[in-house]
Amino acid sequence: MTGFDAVFLSYDEPMADSLHSRLQRTLGGAVKRLHGVHGMRRAYRLCAEAVDHEQFFLADGDFALDPGFAPTAVEPLDEGVSMRVWRAVNPVNGLTYGYGGLKLIRRSALREMGEAVDVLAALPGRVEFAEQAAGVTRFNQSPFHSWKAGFRECAMLTRGSEYGMADGDARWRVEAWQRSSDGEFAAFAAAGAREGVAFANEAARHPDRFERLNDPSWLRHRFTTDHGDQAISG
Repeated sequence: MTGFDAVFLSYDEPMADSLHSRLQRTLGGAVKRLHGVHGMRRAYRLCAEAVDHEQFFLADGDFALDPGFAPTAVEPLDEGVSMRVWRAVNPVNGLTYGYGGLKLIRRSALREMGEAVDVLAALPGRVEFAEQAAGVTRFNQSPFHSWKAGFRECAMLTRGSEYGMADGDARWRVEAWQRSSDGEFAAFAAAGAREGVAFANEAARHPDRFERLNDPSWLRHRFTTDHGDQAISG
């Protein structure tokens, strides 16, 4: 095991059990798990209370860590850096960037987290983005999960990246999401991307509506209203 603690944060992802086991095998030791916590800010803050050390790995419940990732080679965060994000390969559109990637994060930063729609964008201090891809973000586990990924990400990118991504880069990623055609349930990711853009344009006049992006019940209702009662959780 590395010198860092690790937490696997899952909610309702169908493959969460197997991906948790995969993370433990690759990191070489026990990985703590939080599951089913309602409220993203609350879930992240609880992660900070689950670990014993200041810096720890944090993986989402749909992240598949590459077996070749070398955790023992990871350097601690420098002073003033609250989080490092490794890239993840997107299975439906070929993008490789920070979305869904592995994180090394400070628990003190989570305890001091502010308010943002993209919750971890509200950490104090700087965020580093590693050039290396650490794995695949396997969000396309059901029609709903694939749609939700496209909807949330493209709504937030259309609104304006809270990590300081250039507008041109954000538009390019949105266009790639809308063209999603590879892997399972890619059509639902593309539909979610288009609908996320429309939602962001509508909500621009009522900014408080962006908080709905972090409400699992609202997202589920939106999906079933527009697409019928597809497989929600598996």
